[in-house]
Amino acid sequence: MKLKVEKEGELLDYLYNNLDMPKKRIKQYLTHGSIFVNNNRTTKYNYKLVPGMNIVIDTDSKSKKTLPFDILFEDEHIIVVNKPSGLLTIATEKEKDKTLYHIVREYLVSKNQYARVFIVHRLDKDTSGIVVLAKDEKTKNKLQENWNEYVSLREYVAVVHGHLKNESDTIVQRLKETKTNLVYPTKDEDGKEAITKYKVIKESEDYSMVSINIETGRKNQIRVAFQTLRNPIVGDKKYGDPRDKETRLYLHANRLKLYYPELKKDILFETPTPNEFKKIMN
Repeated sequence: MKLKVEKEGELLDYLYNNLDMPKKRIKQYLTHGSIFVNNNRTTKYNYKLVPGMNIVIDTDSKSKKTLPFDILFEDEHIIVVNKPSGLLTIATEKEKDKTLYHIVREYLVSKNQYARVFIVHRLDKDTSGIVVLAKDEKTKNKLQENWNEYVSLREYVAVVHGHLKNESDTIVQRLKETKTNLVYPTKDEDGKEAITKYKVIKESEDYSMVSINIETGRKNQIRVAFQTLRNPIVGDKKYGDPRDKETRLYLHANRLKLYYPELKKDILFETPTPNEFKKIMN
């Protein structure tokens, strides 16, 4: 099924107004990654449309039981995926179905009706990249209980506004969180320590692309670190400029080295830098 966009709008509303199809079914196609805009797969309800864009709906894809994102590794105990930006890792009170957990669970159940899935760690909704999920509770517990020992590398790539004062640096902070879920640096001793290391890998006129390693896994720690440097991450409306016009957060978890006890060795999971990051730097 094909459509050509004739006026501006958001994807879900546009499809609902232009197709003889229930909104619930349209949401299912989006959740399953069956909708493409200008040949790019999207799961975002609020994807911004402009006249001239082409929309393709793969109405057969739901029956194929494939994931709308890449599987980096899968065996009988874990599945490692490349989470897209804009997708929650687990459910909230407001969103139950459009989550990484729900999509992966449906995929596994389609192959085995007794399949289970457990979140081992999380990424922010707006951050894309590597996420590890377990297929049994024993594996989940073992990985979670030994996470800091098992993980020897957590690397991200980001695009930030402006040029950084130092080509590389280590940012050590103590972080607290407000009742409205805003994380901020503090000098209080009860703040949670956050260690963020970065290195500039490319600069353009307006932006810098940086490689980031974290030694701690605090909520929003990378975003807060670059806010403190006054070089907020592009697309970060929470810790940067709320008027930022970019539709995604330019932060991606691209490398994770994990000791996997089933194989008794380290495994390095890697994903490429998203194309949007490369385009904005040109």
